[in-house]
Amino acid sequence: MLLLTARGSVDDRVEGLDAGAEDYLVKPFEVAELLARLRALRRRHPEAVGWLPLGRRRLDVDNRRVVDGTGEIPLSAREFAVLHALAGRPTKMFTRAELLSAVFDNADAPGTVDACVHHLCRKLGRDTVRTVHGLGYRLGPG
Repeated sequence: MLLLTARGSVDDRVEGLDAGAEDYLVKPFEVAELLARLRALRRRHPEAVGWLPLGRRRLDVDNRRVVDGTGEIPLSAREFAVLHALAGRPTKMFTRAELLSAVFDNADAPGTVDACVHHLCRKLGRDTVRTVHGLGYRLGPG
């Protein structure tokens, strides 16, 4: 929860944060700052968001699919899990080991991640997931 208020004293901010707000913004504020704070809240709680941006597309978290202006692209459970991890932290570079442990139960071969990314890129385009050579993967521009 982001608290927007005209009450800006230190006591007011402390009371608002102690009451459960995760962030506190005093009016008047710049829209750019409000949007940045909302993006930060979304990064901290990607599981609470019904969709995540993927460039010109979006990842529909509730229905495990990618949606764009022309329709939907269904994903396998593993493809969805990899894309969800990447889209939930779009600026982070994930190592193969991180994706392997976060997404693939009982899998120990890094090639499993590579194969899944390959399938995602075939379905969504080569720029959806970017390879960081020798290190891992990150979300591309979509």
